[in-house]
Amino acid sequence: MTAIEPINLLLIEDEAYDVRRVRSTLKPFEARIRIRDVVSDGQEALELLAKDSKKYDVVIMDFQIPGALIGENLIRKIKEIDRTLQIIVATKMTINVTDFDFASKLLEAGAMWYCTKYPGDIDEFIYQPTDFVLNIINAYEKKRLLQEQQRSTKKLQKNIQDILESKRLVGESPAMQQLRNQIEVYASTNANVVILGASGTGKELVAANIHYQSKRKFENFVPINCGSLPDPLIESELFGFEKGSFTGASANKKGLFEVANGGTIFLDEIIELPISVQSKLLRVLQNGEIDKIGRTGKIEVDVRVIAATNKDLETEVQEKRFREDLYYRLNVVSITVPPLTQRREDIPLLIDHFMKHFSAEMNLEPPRFSGDEAAQLLFEHDWPGNVRELQNVVQRLLSTRAKVITSAQAKVALGLQPDSSTQNEATDWAAWSPGRIMAWHDLERLVQEKYFRFVRDNTGSDAEAARLLGLAPPNYHRMCKRLGIK
Repeated sequence: MTAIEPINLLLIEDEAYDVRRVRSTLKPFEARIRIRDVVSDGQEALELLAKDSKKYDVVIMDFQIPGALIGENLIRKIKEIDRTLQIIVATKMTINVTDFDFASKLLEAGAMWYCTKYPGDIDEFIYQPTDFVLNIINAYEKKRLLQEQQRSTKKLQKNIQDILESKRLVGESPAMQQLRNQIEVYASTNANVVILGASGTGKELVAANIHYQSKRKFENFVPINCGSLPDPLIESELFGFEKGSFTGASANKKGLFEVANGGTIFLDEIIELPISVQSKLLRVLQNGEIDKIGRTGKIEVDVRVIAATNKDLETEVQEKRFREDLYYRLNVVSITVPPLTQRREDIPLLIDHFMKHFSAEMNLEPPRFSGDEAAQLLFEHDWPGNVRELQNVVQRLLSTRAKVITSAQAKVALGLQPDSSTQNEATDWAAWSPGRIMAWHDLERLVQEKYFRFVRDNTGSDAEAARLLGLAPPNYHRMCKRLGIK
């Protein structure tokens, strides 16, 4: 507390005698505590607060004052104007009250503290000065804490809005409007969700939107691709382990369910989970507890599970590759993300969105199309890889750094005709032309990137791509990251 931060009071008191006693009680502390205004009825107090509630830190009010607006009703009205304002009630009402009903009603209405006025024959003080002043100081500190909490909440809200903007679902088609409506409805519940849809439709984006529109939005959103981890590591990644539980366990490790506690975990490609891990996941969903490797007791967790797959889960259950009981636990509600073929009217919006987004990342002016033919090629393409493929095509077009996109460039980006420049380069490399010698590392990276993109565009999932390439999922994802492939 410093002299430049005085505590400003609004005093609601109709008896001049008691106003004088309040002033007398506070006089030794006038450098720190000052009465800014005195009013005699509740309506006048509300009018002052409505004009500028920030002028006051603490309201000291008599319980019985003229007018209809008194007591708990007045306290509630003050709190409606500014919930951070702290209210102290000074009253004669409690002199003969022996139970706690009166006090409980005051505190439930929003008062921080109350005191019983000294009898009228005590001229100097309204109440015991030390207690009175101490509670005013406590009230001021509580107000500051609430204001800081409000500021933090506003920052968090702003961060959430920024995240939602960066993850917004682009499109105005009926299918996308229906998808947004489903997300809004499911975000208001705590039910587990299964997201269905073809590869590249944006299932993780849908999961993120559900989380950041839900009551769990200030907690962690933890996505994991179940096909990206080798079977022996999945259990320890999801549920963690204790130090010394196996060779190499040199420290305790939190599993992803612990990291997501209070929030949401997104299990992409859930069909890739081994049956043994599926049974443990079922116990988490049933009991809200995880079995940590090397720990005898269970750990309670509160996690919402959103799962996704591009396969038919019912068929997987019939083929005994997915547990039926887990299917019913997960599939409380489901969302199907439509492929681009079902929302063709969104294609121009998506192209424009990605053009602007990646142009800004590359510090370029968004290019324009040379004519209707170039744009039409993109709009009429079947997009078997859905939004992911469209995003990759836009990046390929921007990588040319052309200011005007021609139909020939569009055909090359879509794979409808070979890139003549690449063919020439390949011929030069094959001929070992002295003027075109590249470092082996650069050539290897170029070939890897082109082939990885080709495989991804022609497979249904990352797990399938890794299998066809003969790579363990972690190595596949590590190479994709190194090659700059999302």
